[in-house]
Amino acid sequence: MVTINTLKRGFKKGLETIWILSKVIIPIYMIVTVLKHTPALEYVALVFSPVMQLFGLPGEAAIVLVLGGLINIYAAIGAIMSLTLTAKQITVLAVMISFAHNLLVETAVSTRVGVSAKLIVGFRLLLAVVGGLIINLVL
Repeated sequence: MVTINTLKRGFKKGLETIWILSKVIIPIYMIVTVLKHTPALEYVALVFSPVMQLFGLPGEAAIVLVLGGLINIYAAIGAIMSLTLTAKQITVLAVMISFAHNLLVETAVSTRVGVSAKLIVGFRLLLAVVGGLIINLVL
């Protein structure tokens, strides 16, 4: 049986989690939204469009991949929310980010246990590329 204390603790932990995630997602969302109204995002889209087209993504989706790879999944979510993407495009990005997220921190952790940094980064990036290509073809 669930007690009132359990509900209170759960509610408090839920609010704490929302606060932690909001500190990443909201600023990224705002930054990318502002960038949408400047030539900067258009330039990024133009530069990365040829590569992103391989995955069925618009050029500005490169920002999502960079934020997910360098910061974390929640930064990528903030960027995704500020862009106009289809369900298919979000799915492709989700698969790619699931393989290659938080590369800096997770690579540092992996090297502490003896895994080669080049090997782990290369393998995760390869999985992201292959996964993105396959999902783009399948969907």
